[in-house]
Amino acid sequence: MKRTLLIVDDEKNIRLGLKTMIEREYPEIYDIQLAGNGQIAIEQYRKTPADIVITDIRMPVMDGIRLLEELTLAAKGEEPVIIILSGYDDFEYAKTAIKYKVKDYLLKPIRREELFGQLERINKELTDQELLVQRRAEESDLFRKIHRSNIIQQLLMEKEPLSELQLEKYSLEIGFEKFIKPFTVAVVNFQYEDGSRMNTNELQSLVERLSSTLGNRVEVITSDIEGRLVLIGSPKNGFQQLSKLAEVKGWHGLRMGLSSEQYQLVDITTQYHEAVRALQYTFLYPQANYIDYEVVKEERQNFQLPLENIRRLANMLGTDHERDMMVLLGSIFQTEHLQRIDISYLERVSRLINEQVLDEIFMVYGEASVEVLKLYRKVGNMFNFQTFHDYYRKLEHLLISVNDYVTQVRSAYTENGDMKEAVAFIEEQYARPLNMAMVSNHVSLNYSYFSEAFKAYTGENFVLFLKKVRIRKAKELLVESSVKLSVIGESVGFENSKQFSRVFKELEGVTPHEYRNKVQTVVKLKDGLESI
Repeated sequence: MKRTLLIVDDEKNIRLGLKTMIEREYPEIYDIQLAGNGQIAIEQYRKTPADIVITDIRMPVMDGIRLLEELTLAAKGEEPVIIILSGYDDFEYAKTAIKYKVKDYLLKPIRREELFGQLERINKELTDQELLVQRRAEESDLFRKIHRSNIIQQLLMEKEPLSELQLEKYSLEIGFEKFIKPFTVAVVNFQYEDGSRMNTNELQSLVERLSSTLGNRVEVITSDIEGRLVLIGSPKNGFQQLSKLAEVKGWHGLRMGLSSEQYQLVDITTQYHEAVRALQYTFLYPQANYIDYEVVKEERQNFQLPLENIRRLANMLGTDHERDMMVLLGSIFQTEHLQRIDISYLERVSRLINEQVLDEIFMVYGEASVEVLKLYRKVGNMFNFQTFHDYYRKLEHLLISVNDYVTQVRSAYTENGDMKEAVAFIEEQYARPLNMAMVSNHVSLNYSYFSEAFKAYTGENFVLFLKKVRIRKAKELLVESSVKLSVIGESVGFENSKQFSRVFKELEGVTPHEYRNKVQTVVKLKDGLESI
């Protein structure tokens, strides 16, 4: 920014010489004006005030001292910086100059170094003063903004009507008389696709950047207890333009609710609640950047809670009725009525599905996979999503995942029951000529499927498991009786003594005869030791 510098001297050569000297040293810094005496100078000053005045003392018509008096009157407390030029080193002039706050004396002939040194010091002091004034103005403006914000926050939360005295006090403190009327309250939120929200400071910075390009005047920017941004200003269509501009610039997560237009400070609390309600309904309209309260103020459709259908939904999990489940879910949420539905109904239904379907499933069947549990926690609050559409699709996905999970748990439980029954059957019928087909038929399972399931359950294939059961029974008989080996082999299901002996040695490492002798010897030794 250029500074205005006024050079006053009755000698034309001095005026022009100073002008040329300063412009050459400081190009583009000063806007220099010239005057041949004090009278011309004061007239010019009244038209265009100067930041710096360099004036001679001895001049016709109006001398420098009289000019100082006139400048003091004309400046009205914002006097320019004065530098006196004089060919007379007179103390009386110095005393008079001090009275008028003259910055310095420069004696003729002017020395370049002294002049430039003075101008640089003056320029630095003026810059410092300007910065100080600006900082104080900013601090004062910031204080006013914070104070306004605090008062508006109190108004937003008021539950009881304010007295006339309170309203008058608040009105004075926030400068309400300067608000452009009618004004609108806007409540703004920003939610990313993953459900997280932009913090309030970032959101305020974004809104301020966007609104700076528009024509609406925002009187107050503050936040509410939920961390949403609250704007008060005019006109309403300015907020609508702001919302559209955010969409154009790619800030798709910005959503705004707009109140009705009002004129009185007492209306702000009601307007805030209107804007909050309007903001809630952006959840139902994926393409809506903003919603005006006028659109949602009428009573909306509500329904009796579908408790029976929710119970049926829980019962269907883990069955092969996935398609029917999705149809039932749409009926529960009344999706065909979304354009007119009361959002509180959706909130209550969402909560009931969490409590009576999902929570109950995990209490009965235990915890599912990490991925399912992550989705379960997010779906716990439908406002974790940008739109109802996003929430509903994730809920469908979760129910399908839970359905698969319950099916697997039930299947595993059923398979274990079948395998337990198969093992019990083998333990009872081992002496018969059993094979895997007989056992799989007994538990009504496919032969191939039974083979895999049996091995998974017991850790061994069917043939080896049956051999071990028969040999275990044979060992009991070898110890407890003196029956012939051939009889024992046949009694546990072997076709002949040769097969019995071969399998026994295969599993135990010794023949049945060797096993019996070994066990009987151990028994006799034990009996002998006990008799001693």
